Amino acid sequence: MSDTVIKVENLSKQYRLGELGTGTLSHDLNRWWHKVRGLEDPYLKVGEVNDRATKGNSDYVWAIRDINFEVKRGEVLGIIGKNGAGKSTLLKLLSRVTSPTTGRIRSKGRIASLLEVGTGFHEELTGRENIFLNGSIMGMTKAEIRSRLDEIIDFSGTERYIDTPVKRYSSGMRVRLGFAVAAHLEPEILIVDEVLAVGDAEFQKKAVGKMQDVAQGGGRTVIFVSHNMASIQALCTRGILLSNGGLNTDGEISEIVGKYLSLNQNNNSLFYKNKFVKSTFLVWIESANVISSGAYDREVMSGKDVTFSFEYKAKELGLKCALHIGIYNSYGEKILHLGSIYGGFDTFITESHGEVICTIPRFPLVAGSYYINISLHLNGQPYQRIENAMKLIVESGDFYGNGRVPNPEGSKVLVEQNWAVV
Repeated sequence: MSDTVIKVENLSKQYRLGELGTGTLSHDLNRWWHKVRGLEDPYLKVGEVNDRATKGNSDYVWAIRDINFEVKRGEVLGIIGKNGAGKSTLLKLLSRVTSPTTGRIRSKGRIASLLEVGTGFHEELTGRENIFLNGSIMGMTKAEIRSRLDEIIDFSGTERYIDTPVKRYSSGMRVRLGFAVAAHLEPEILIVDEVLAVGDAEFQKKAVGKMQDVAQGGGRTVIFVSHNMASIQALCTRGILLSNGGLNTDGEISEIVGKYLSLNQNNNSLFYKNKFVKSTFLVWIESANVISSGAYDREVMSGKDVTFSFEYKAKELGLKCALHIGIYNSYGEKILHLGSIYGGFDTFITESHGEVICTIPRFPLVAGSYYINISLHLNGQPYQRIENAMKLIVESGDFYGNGRVPNPEGSKVLVEQNWAVV
């Protein structure tokens, strides 16, 4: 493998849909019987592509299929793609959290992974004890861990709580400590999944800086997943783009980011219209529209009132639902989050078919192209998520009412200002 530290060959992972355990034993026995007879696994011939935009008929789905790539020592690789593209599954396979259905992964060196908030932490142990536990799992001696202990605690900012059980930590504290442990225990390969999605701006800046130090200073390898394209471009030199479980493109990072952004911008729809409904849904968003100046329009103006309209359908009445809207710029950065719970109410479904609206007085975004994600929550939990539901174009407007149109390069959000000489 020479300078190659990770080699992925024909890697695939298949999952069975439905209730956990249903039919598992019979399927395993069937697989075993085919194997001892020298026959092909019968379940490799079934299963569908992991495409959230279409309704599937099979009980099996390929989370990733036939993935091939190599990673060199000291390389910083960004893995990007829409939700459901297979990014997290690929990282779990690389971290050996789960096993592939077919294919293989060859790696050289110690691997440290931060896949989810608090992954690898024992809830009843303190932060300090978990640092030693994780170091031991990585094959380090107590002396080696102790020599880095103060640096880990200082970086994570959890000094006051380090001798408190992790179960009492907030999600931000967990991810800060988890990242500090993974980054400071000197792995040859560091795998990080969406660490920048949790934590404040100061921690995010520290995390990016540390990953750069790990790769550049120590010649170690970093594999990084994020929806934040600005962070991906700042940190990575090479990227791979996943789409529906397959490897779409592998190349220089600016090329990969450009390809990803073009995929996001392919939806130029004036409105969202539901293409299919799973039979198990109790309630769902049937359509969504943007209304400006009294008419349906995806082109709105800064400073003008904008209304989002959602048509829903329900199989049961009395359901407690909430709607959330995420507005993202072309780099995948969330610029605005709107939610019915912030408007002072949860939506109770009293009709089998109805409409919910959200009006934003004097729309505060600067001129640019945006896309909208919609999320329907049921009883406080995410229930239906619609990625890239609509494209929204914002034109420059007289937000401040003084004839001076704001420069879109100077800010992302416009706010009311009152100035006076006193």
